[in-house]
Amino acid sequence: MGNQDLVTIIPWTFIAQICNLFIQMLLIKKFLFNPIREILAKRKAAADAEIMDATRAKEEAEAIKAEYEANIQNAHDKANEILTSAQKMAQQQSEQIIKDASDEAVALKAKAEADIALEKRKAVNEIKDEIGSIAMEIAGKVIEREICEEDHTKLIDEFIENVGEQA
Repeated sequence: MGNQDLVTIIPWTFIAQICNLFIQMLLIKKFLFNPIREILAKRKAAADAEIMDATRAKEEAEAIKAEYEANIQNAHDKANEILTSAQKMAQQQSEQIIKDASDEAVALKAKAEADIALEKRKAVNEIKDEIGSIAMEIAGKVIEREICEEDHTKLIDEFIENVGEQA
């Protein structure tokens, strides 16, 4: 009977061992597993919060980047617009300067032509007056003496000399 005593199941001992196992499981669950679950839940919540913060920060950074790129594009557009405007203004000013210079040149040419015509009329009038006075002198000399071939040549030579000296 020695060997059978070792292998036999005593019901009260068996029930006590099962109760002991349940009590140990409850104690382990209450004092070990629950605090570990709470710590794991807190860590998971903290990790989730950091992930959310990182996601939010990434979205904000992308929004700022998009705004920055839009501002740069606007600045480029404004710079191109200012450059185009300045080029148009410079073109208009150069055309105006050329037009003014052309108008001034036309006015100076017209004035010069008018001055030349006036001086020409004065010169023609002076020459007419001189020719008239010389013709009167010649006529007076012709009347004073009788003209022969030799006198006629002398009068012409004198006339040419007088015209040459006065001119």
